[in-house]
Amino acid sequence: MLLVHLKIFSRTVLLYLAVLVLMRIMGKREVGQLSLFDLVVAIMIAELAAIPLSETSIPISHGILPIVTLVLLQMSLAFLTLKSQAARKIIEGTPSIIIEKGRIIDEEMRRLRYNVDDMMAQMREQGIYRIEEVEYAMLETNGKLSVILKADKRPIIPSDLGLTPPYEGLSLPLICDGKLHQENLALANKDLAWLEQTLASQHKCGIAG
Repeated sequence: MLLVHLKIFSRTVLLYLAVLVLMRIMGKREVGQLSLFDLVVAIMIAELAAIPLSETSIPISHGILPIVTLVLLQMSLAFLTLKSQAARKIIEGTPSIIIEKGRIIDEEMRRLRYNVDDMMAQMREQGIYRIEEVEYAMLETNGKLSVILKADKRPIIPSDLGLTPPYEGLSLPLICDGKLHQENLALANKDLAWLEQTLASQHKCGIAG
């Protein structure tokens, strides 16, 4: 019995690491940014990984090999969509305009089987509560709603007032978990003396060795 448990444990660890590496190879992407094809691949990988875990008589290679094949297929299609606009349109689809100049396009809503309640919920998540304030709204290929407000409803930005804010640059972490990031300090054009003086002025502890 102990050997069986050890076998299941080792298979779980191995498959977890294999799936982790392969998903990392597939590229960085949030769950909400997954295309339909990416979602199908992710579900199939989960199912294939579960087979050798539930049936210890099945060689673990019978789970890893199909997963590797799926990842290679996904990467091939991702490369194809990167190089070909026609392939990208077929595989990932195109955004659909569902609101134009404050008017809902009913025909497009029916074609997409997308209802007004879902649309209003996604608009409210962006702080938009009135359809007539919307110039255009597009349903993206990943299911997210992109909204362009009418010019008189958009938030005021400095350029609207003829102002030019100073360049702020990129925020860089200088200390993480008590450890100094020398490369970020150099990118910020600061030195260790400046950092220590700043920390002292804020009554912060020193940098860990």
